[in-house]
Amino acid sequence: MTSRDQDLQASRVEADTMGEVTLPAWALWGAQTERARENFDVSPLRIPREMIVALGLIKKHAARANAGLGCLDHPLAEAIASAADEVIAGAWNEHFPLDVFQTGSGTSWNMNINEVISNRANELLGGSRGSKTPVHPNDHVNRGQSSNDVIPTAIHLANRIALVDLLESLQVLAESLRKKERAFSSLIKLGRTHLQDAVPMTLGQEFSGFAVQIEKARERIKATAPDLEELALGGTALGTGLNCEPGFAETVARTIAEETGLPFRSAPNKFEAIASRDAQVALMGALNTLATSLMKIANDLRLLASGPRGCLGEIILPALQPGSSIMPGKVNPVIPEMVIQVAAYVNGKALSVTIAGQHGPLELNMMHPLIAHETISSQKLLTRTCRVLAERAIEGIEADPERLSHWIEWSLALVTPLAREIGYDAAARLAYQAYQEKRKIRDVVRESGLLGEEEILNLLDPGKMV
Repeated sequence: MTSRDQDLQASRVEADTMGEVTLPAWALWGAQTERARENFDVSPLRIPREMIVALGLIKKHAARANAGLGCLDHPLAEAIASAADEVIAGAWNEHFPLDVFQTGSGTSWNMNINEVISNRANELLGGSRGSKTPVHPNDHVNRGQSSNDVIPTAIHLANRIALVDLLESLQVLAESLRKKERAFSSLIKLGRTHLQDAVPMTLGQEFSGFAVQIEKARERIKATAPDLEELALGGTALGTGLNCEPGFAETVARTIAEETGLPFRSAPNKFEAIASRDAQVALMGALNTLATSLMKIANDLRLLASGPRGCLGEIILPALQPGSSIMPGKVNPVIPEMVIQVAAYVNGKALSVTIAGQHGPLELNMMHPLIAHETISSQKLLTRTCRVLAERAIEGIEADPERLSHWIEWSLALVTPLAREIGYDAAARLAYQAYQEKRKIRDVVRESGLLGEEEILNLLDPGKMV
């Protein structure tokens, strides 16, 4: 056994209010985290990295605010801040081992960060892990705070910070769709409603609809930002601010805003900020709408590219990988299919957060860890998916002009403008005749003698119907 293996197997004993606990000697966490680690080992899901960063920000700025208010010694505050900066930088990610599915307030996550920062700060000050001196996890790292206001604050921070990348990805996707709108603006195609032939449109017009869907989704998501910028910190246990110094909440919100460059502010009503997760329900509602739009767009791309010879085949998606282990040459719409699965996954997460938002009996929501995981993971997943859709699919889409023209000429919907000249019933009879005889509507109208050649060319010009 190497010395490293021996170090990994070594243990230490700590005590909390319930007695002694044995935990790994190398761990920066303490007794309360270890109890939670043993109690909640039910899934492979762990605290999102974004939550670790958010908790680090809270503890860093809380320590400095407390020092400025004269209730924490400056050397201790700076040691806490330095340890928090290391956490924010990702130096101690492996020291956050707790399952997402745990006590609903997220107390275990809060004590995890308190213990990690306490132990690391003590090391920076020349102390040892597990000593709780000179920096105590509750008395110093958690001063003026409760899990009940820390975890909601961390969720808001993580969600709002993650919005930046998501909004940027949506802008990239919208711009890629707008490029195709312009590129395809002169290509006339057959429109379809109920999956049946309808009147002509341009392929550019079809892509303009996709672009607007994404642009509107972006605005809906952006509209959730102000609520996410309100921070519950300072409300402590249930909103009264017990054990919290006056000015603490405003100071922390202001300095976090300065560090992140985002307009965070202290929530005007801490009771709502602690008991309600409506901001996350609204966020997931907007993400759910985006997922629904992505599902529609991806399905439409699959249909438009279907075939390519046995079905529509109006557009050509980039060929990215072989599509079959048995059929040589087959290429599948792999990116749209990925997007469809992501959309379905996010739809489910939105339902989870909706249910979680309903579970705020009296003064505290009791599903904070689940809400944190579902919102953050949805944001990250959609951020990456939108970029991949833009870069690996939309940018490389090509049109097949011959196929577009083919479906237009064979469409019975070309008869629509004739209704104003010869009446709806007569136009319908001609359409039915063309359908029964498997002929083009143009030939049947010409044969009927109801219109002259110049009128036929003018009325049945697809370019004049868009």
